[in-house]
Order: sequence, then C-alpha cells, then structure tokens
Amino acid sequence: MSTNTKESGLETLIVNYLVKNNGYEYGTSKDYNKDYAIDETRLLRFLKDTQPDKLEKLGVYKSEINKTKFLNRLQGEITKNGVIEVLRSGVKIYPVTLDLFYLTPSEANKKAKELYNKNIFSVTRQLNYSKDNSKLALDFAIFINGLPIITCELKNRLTKQNVEDAVYQYKTDRDPRELLFNFGRCMVHFAVDENEVKMCTKLDGKKSWFLPFNKGYNNGAGNPPNPDGIKTDYLWKQILVKDELTNIIENYSQIVEEKDTETKKKKRTQIFPRYHQLSAVKSLLAHVGEKGVGQKYLIQHSAGSGKSNSIAWLSHQLVALQKDGKDIFDSVIVVTDRVNLDKQIKNTIKNFMQVSNTVGHAESSGDLKKLLQDGKKIIVTIVHKFPFILDDIGNQHRKSNFAIIIDEAHSSQSGSMSAKMNIALSENYEENDDETFEDKIVKMIEGRKMITNASYFAFTATPKNKTLEMFGVPYPSDGKVKHKPFHVYTMKQAIQEGFIVDVLRNYTPIKSYYKLVKVVEDDPMFDKKKAQKKLRKYVEGNEKAISKKAEIMVDHFHEQVIAKGKIGGQARAMVVTSSIERAIQYYYAITDYLGKRKSQYKAIVAFSGEKEFGGKKLTESSINSFPSNEIEKKFKKDPYRILVVANKFQTGYDEPLLHTMYVDKVLTDIKAVQTLSRLNRAHPQKYDTFVLDFVNETETIQDSFSKYYQTTILSDETDPDKLNDLESDIRGYHVFTDHHIDNLVQLYIDGAERDKLDPILDVCVKNYEEELDEDEQVDFKSKAKAFTRTYGFLASILTYGNTDWEKLSIFLNFLISKLPTPKEEDLSKGVLEAIDLDSYRAEAQTKMSIVLEDSPEYEIDPAPTSGGGGKTDPEVDLLSNILTSFHDLFGNVQWNDEDQVKRYIASIPEVVSKDKDYQNAMKNSDKQNARIESEKALGRAVMNLMSDNMEIFKQYNDNDSFKKWLSDMVFTVTYNPEGEPFNDSPRIDN
Repeated sequence: MSTNTKESGLETLIVNYLVKNNGYEYGTSKDYNKDYAIDETRLLRFLKDTQPDKLEKLGVYKSEINKTKFLNRLQGEITKNGVIEVLRSGVKIYPVTLDLFYLTPSEANKKAKELYNKNIFSVTRQLNYSKDNSKLALDFAIFINGLPIITCELKNRLTKQNVEDAVYQYKTDRDPRELLFNFGRCMVHFAVDENEVKMCTKLDGKKSWFLPFNKGYNNGAGNPPNPDGIKTDYLWKQILVKDELTNIIENYSQIVEEKDTETKKKKRTQIFPRYHQLSAVKSLLAHVGEKGVGQKYLIQHSAGSGKSNSIAWLSHQLVALQKDGKDIFDSVIVVTDRVNLDKQIKNTIKNFMQVSNTVGHAESSGDLKKLLQDGKKIIVTIVHKFPFILDDIGNQHRKSNFAIIIDEAHSSQSGSMSAKMNIALSENYEENDDETFEDKIVKMIEGRKMITNASYFAFTATPKNKTLEMFGVPYPSDGKVKHKPFHVYTMKQAIQEGFIVDVLRNYTPIKSYYKLVKVVEDDPMFDKKKAQKKLRKYVEGNEKAISKKAEIMVDHFHEQVIAKGKIGGQARAMVVTSSIERAIQYYYAITDYLGKRKSQYKAIVAFSGEKEFGGKKLTESSINSFPSNEIEKKFKKDPYRILVVANKFQTGYDEPLLHTMYVDKVLTDIKAVQTLSRLNRAHPQKYDTFVLDFVNETETIQDSFSKYYQTTILSDETDPDKLNDLESDIRGYHVFTDHHIDNLVQLYIDGAERDKLDPILDVCVKNYEEELDEDEQVDFKSKAKAFTRTYGFLASILTYGNTDWEKLSIFLNFLISKLPTPKEEDLSKGVLEAIDLDSYRAEAQTKMSIVLEDSPEYEIDPAPTSGGGGKTDPEVDLLSNILTSFHDLFGNVQWNDEDQVKRYIASIPEVVSKDKDYQNAMKNSDKQNARIESEKALGRAVMNLMSDNMEIFKQYNDNDSFKKWLSDMVFTVTYNPEGEPFNDSPRIDN
C-alpha cells in the first residue's frame, strides 16, 4: 500500500503515536456530549473508577435529573473558572468535592501514583462538535478524563496547504460561539503542518491571534530539519505526552484576570507557555536538579518575549525542586528593577502556589527578615531596596540555600550591592569578636565573591560584557575563554515569529538646517570645540526649533498614524527628550500646536522629581493635573495619545498600543535598544511601527541593535593583571603610602568616627594638589576610578582574593571623593550671548529599513580596565570662523553625493585611531610626534578610500584647506595619550 501523503495521513500518524506510544485512548464523536462539550463516557467512567462513593451520594446513575444537575454544575464551573482551574482544583457540588484530575505524584507516594495512572487521556479524530451543523468536524481534540483541553487543525504542504490555511480555518470556520470554542473551555488551539506549529488561547473569529509554537532555527523562526522524522513531531512526541501535559497544567497554563480600577471591568487572558519559555524553564530546572546549589545562569531573552511569566514559572518551581528527598532551596528571592513587573511577577506566582501566603513582598530590611522568619518561600523585591533589605538579615539565614533571580541583570548586580547581598546570605560569614584586622579584610573579600549557598538566574535582553563574564557559561575558543548565555531566545527569532515588532523597519532620520548670525560688532575668540557643542545645544533647544519639531511630530501623528488607523485607531506615540527642561518645552509646544489644530487629543509629560521652569517649580503631576501613578493608566485611554518623556518609561515599559516614537536624544548601545524597543510589544492589530529621529545617525542605531540581534558572546575574559598595572601607575605618583592605606582601612573597619579618617585623606589630597600638574592629576584620578571599578567587578568572580587590592580599593573609594577636579577655564563662555538663530528648518530624509547583519552571534569585548588621559588644550578661534565651520564643515566644495561623502568621512577617525604606528606614538611619544603619525595614518586611510570614493581622494590631494580641515578634525577627535582606539565617529552635518 502506498504512503498516505494527504492531510489524513498526518492525522493518522499523530493519533496513532499518542495511542500506541503514550497510552492515550481512541475517542469517538458518539462519546461526545455536544450540550456540555465533554466526552461524557470517559468522564463518568473516570469518576466511577476513582470516586464511586461520591457519585453514589450525587445519585448520578439514579436519575437523569441528578446527572443533569451534576453536568450543569460542572458546566458552570468551567465557564466561570476555565478548564485548567477545574482540572487543578476539582468541582464542589453538594455534598462532595469531585477530583477531576490527579496531578503528578511524588516518588514515595504509591497511592498518588495509582490515582495518577487512572487519569484517562484520549484523542478523538474528526470530532463532530456542532449541534447545529453535524457536518462540521475538527481534525482532532485531546481530552483528559472527558474534559477537552486541546483542539487541533492539520494541514499538509504536499497537498498545497500549510499552517496558515489551518489558522484561516480556525478564524473563519470555527465559530467561537460553539461551546467547545468558548473562552477557557480548552487550554490551547493548535494549527499544525509538517513544518510549523501555531497556537491560540482565545478563538475570536477574524480577531483570533495565532502565534508560533516553534523551536526556532538558525537563531530565527521555524524549526530545524529532523533527521528522525517530521519537523513538527516534537508537538506530539514531547508536548502532548501525558507527563508534559500534566506539567503544563500544573505549572504553566492559567487564566489571569486584570481589573480596571476606574470602570471595574475585568479582562481575562488565558496563558499557555511559548516554546522558548517552556524550554528555558525546563532546562534550568533540570540543570539545577543535576548540579545542585551554587551555579550561575544567564538567560538572554529578547524584550517582549514574556520574561515576567518565565521568571514567575521558574520561581514557583524552584521552591518545590528536590534532590534526595530534600528541598534544594529554602527561599527564592526575585529582584526586579520595575515596580509594575514586581507586582506582575508576585501575582503570577501566587496563582500557582497552592498556599498563597508562601509568597511575600519586601520593601524594607525588616520586611525581609520577618518574611524569612515566617517561612515565606518566595520573596519579591525591587532592586533599589535590595541592598538595604539585605543589611538586616540575621545569621540564622546564612545556613540556608537561596535562588536569586535577577531581572535585567546588568542594572542590579553592581559591585557594592553584590557584596552586601553576598555577605548577608553567605553561609561562611559569621560574626566573631576575636577577628583581627586581616581576618576582617579576608571576610570582605569573601563577601565580594558570588556565594556558594546561592544559585543566580540572570535574565536580560541586552547582556553587557560584565554580565556575560559574571553569569555566562565559560568555554575555550581560539586560545581564549569566552562566555555565552545558558539559554537564548533572540531578537531575530522574536521578530520573525511575531512576538515582537521590528522597530527598525520604518526608520526616518530628520536633518536640521539652520543659520546662526553674529549679533555683536567685534569678533571675539572662543574655544572652538566647546563653543560648537553649546551652539548645537542652543539651536536644538531654541523655542523656534522646538516649536518646529513639535509641529512635525503632531502633523505626522495625525496624518500618518491616526488617519491611517494604526493599531485599529488606538495607536499612541512617545517623544523621547534629552532632559527634563526639554521635555517640559516639548509638552507645552505640542499642547499648543494640538490646540491650533483643534485636535481631540492631548499629551502627557513624564519625568522624575521637580524642575524649575518659567519661574515656577513644576512636577509631572502639576503639569498633567493628575497623580504620577496614573500616567500609564491614563495613556491607555483617550484623549491622551502622546507621551513626552525624560528618562522615564525608556526601559521596562510594556505598552502594546505604543506605535510611533519621536527621538530628540542621543542614543547609543543598550540605551538605544532599550528605548526604541518600547515600540516592539505585539498587538493583534499592530503590523508596523515608526521612528522619526532628529538626532542619531542610522549607523549608530544599526550597530547598537546588531550586538543583541542574535546570541551575544563575550570575546575574552578580563585580565586580572590589569589591576597590577593600574596599581603600579597609581602608586608611581606617590600621593599616598602603605601607611596611609593601612591606617585608614583599619580605622574604617573598626568603626572609627569620621574625624579620624579625614586627616589621613587630607594629607594625600595635599600631595595630589601640590606634587602633580594638571595632566598628572587627571591621569591619577582616572586610573584610581578604573582600579576601583575593575576590582569591584573582578573580586566577585576571581578564584583567589587579594588583601592588598581590597585595602587599596577601600582607600581609593574614600580618596577619590575628596580629590578636586582640576579647574578649567571655560573659553567658550559668552558665545550664546553673541549669536542669534536667524532661521531653522527640519527636513525628513528618505524612510528606510535598517537591516541587521544575519550572523549567528555577536562578540563583545571585556569591560575596559584602562584609565588615564590628560587635559587637552583648547582650540581657540574667532566667532565668525566658528560659525562658518559650524554651518558648513566642507567649505565651498561641491560634492556629487554629499551623503555618501559624509558617511566616508565619518568613518575615517576610527580607521586612523586603529593604526598601530599612531597608537604606539600616542603611548610612547609626545603630542607633536603623535600628530605626525596621525597625518601618515590619515594618508594611508584616504589612499585606501580611493577605490570607493575618488572625490575625497582628489580633494585631499588637491585642496590644501580641505586637507588641513580633515587632518585637524581627525587628530582632535582621536588623540589619546593612552593609545586606546577611538570608539566614536564625529557628527558630520549642518
């Protein structure tokens, strides 16, 4: 008989596997009661087999009335609470409570094992589910003890149909008014073909939102080739198996309810784990079960990938995790940097914990101490309060084992906080009155190390180098020790799967054109570099410029966002500003222009603290006329559509209705990714986003996102000998001696008063001021800071401690704060009083899609350990010359493709800075010789450009003024006496 390559062949393959390999029963449509959407035959058989006495009390078999009463009660409970809760908790019907599902038994409980094995898992093919249309049939449905939990529609690519056709069938042919498809009646609905799986937890006609349930392939969407079968067979071989479905029901799937505080309306959402969430949590639990306490885990999951639920699921399962019959962890501490997430995680965990009072929330040191004493198993807190909370933990808790889950690890595992946490929780740190000074230093060193009686689980979308080195998995490669995350769900995969939206697909830079005029008769001299920086700030913050940009934003929002019905007409916008003052300016300018347009919409401003503006002290509450804690709620509702922010809501803000962003702030690296990613949250009616950027270069944004688009790898470990080098350089200035260090540190550790410490520090400050010139002062202070910063990080991960480094770090932390900064005369002072803005216009450039490089991983370098640098001599010039240069950096040269020229010129400084001869000259020679090597390196760089851009090569060789300008510019921005490569390109515009 030939192979059945039709849809029915795939159906047979799946159903037969479940029955023959996994103990399922075959169900039939005859067993299905359409009035109650249950397999009545198996439901009653299960209850009769496991709870016959209860059925007897209910009289289910004595009369149809009693059976109908029972089925109606069951129906009502499923409608009210959902099938998951009914399976987990059973149903109360006077005078009994019926168990409808027996959960995973412990190894030692034989009775529980027997009952678990009596659960009936069944699969019904071609289920006739409709009372009104007997011809309608579902490909198959899965039941547990007669209650439906999963429906499935199959398609077959060999017959020219795929998973999208299955999705279409659910949206158009599967009426959500049918009882089987009501909300909460089933746990999930799967659309499947041999290549992909999609899932939906709420069928709502054409609004049904199906998202991928795939493994991922090459860091992106889809599934990898399967040498042993069909690509999607993990669905029936791993997910639909009895134990895994039980696990999902017990620990993952649930209905969450949110209540609107104003309307009092409740919104219910059914949660089913995404594949990457299930994979991450299960692999973490398995590793902990095998290795025990004391491991470190870095989970790189893209923003918008459901970290909150992943953290909640991990937390409540870590509490129950056992090894050799004993709990592995006594307590789980969840540390987050977002108040709203803090609440969300706490509530999600509570829904799973059978005893809700095992979850606590700590806001103070006393809280945490009491929660631990009261036996709270999971404690949630925000990062800002964590150091203070840990100060007060008693010695009795240092014998306990902890799981520490850190959300956005790079913002919460600083050296000082880490040390406080480790000392507070460490089983090795006991108070002892007989300790010597050296003993105490050793304890402090131990306190800096990551403690052995805790496991760390660090979640982040954007791992920094320190985060990777601290929490990542080390592995040898190319003679180095690299570090990678334990589990990855990439930005690339999240975008391709539709879990988040690609925020770089519609990106439009804005170019500013302006003319400044001199309003004084004479032509004063100013520091050129500082003056140009002030002029730039003046222009972009000028009332005329702010008003113009506000008009562009508001017009764009109305004409391109509202008029085009983005997100079903619900779209919101964010304006990202560089300061509180700028945010307030924008708020008033936008509000004024909304009024002129007679717009129905309003703006909200968001910033922290108080700001004096226009002679008044303003807060966001006084401007908005409602409390700060209502901003997020108000922004979801009309008339509020535009949110103007200064540092607030740029991280951790999760609002799917946010569609458009107007950027007037310099953004780089993680800040760029975190800020623009506020737009990426998915919504059933959200198909795109839009960014209008007034400041940043597209190359900068592209490079920032490239680091975190796929797996982020640390290229090498930090070399601890860098600390020896820094210490040698610092001591070479003879600002202090070992006597100063030992005296101050011993006094500090012994709790001496402040007046005992200052005399020691003041002597060292005097040496610094009198013995070092300005360049040496800058170098000393810079390297001292580099030492304390690097030691604070390395001390937590190095195998061996160093008492001399610990003492020097303590000493320098005190000394640095007392060292005066060299006074530097501001030779640009007065430049703003000498000019005026004559004209300003902003022009949108071509809308573009920023495409990220498709490589499997991106390597980042270890944390920098260098310090140093000297005071640079100001370049003084006439105001008229500064304005001329400011308006037109290219003089009178006419370029065929000015944009291309700008890009090439902007890349030259980085090329020159990496020239080995130039770097060597900066390190080992004086400024004059470095300038000579800079010009040589520039000549080589321009020569290499000849094949790409002949215009620059020709101007460099033929135009002396252009050559001088380019040479001056390159040397000014790249010269660094330390010889470190230059990491930023100058802005070439205006």
